[in-house]
Amino acid sequence: MNKLLLDSEEQEILDAFEADEFVSVLSEARQNYLVQAAEETFRKDKRINIRISSRDLLALQRRAAEEGLPYQTLISSVLHKYVSGRYQEVNAHKALPEAG
Repeated sequence: MNKLLLDSEEQEILDAFEADEFVSVLSEARQNYLVQAAEETFRKDKRINIRISSRDLLALQRRAAEEGLPYQTLISSVLHKYVSGRYQEVNAHKALPEAG
């Protein structure tokens, strides 16, 4: 089994968690709100059709395979992050060498 290397603070937190010493500070109303928000976030109630290039689809399918996800789930996740303002652009391509 793969044992995690934890510092003393992390081990203390893990021990407290495993001893069931944590108590939720969420009110019932806040907890219900968060549950509803999560359910609404993950509900897939609309279908769309889009046209993209074969090259982009292949790249999406490769990236999804690397992440262990179905490619449609990856696309949905990227779109959700974008519209919720949590998408951070990361250059997926290595920098090209400068012509010298």
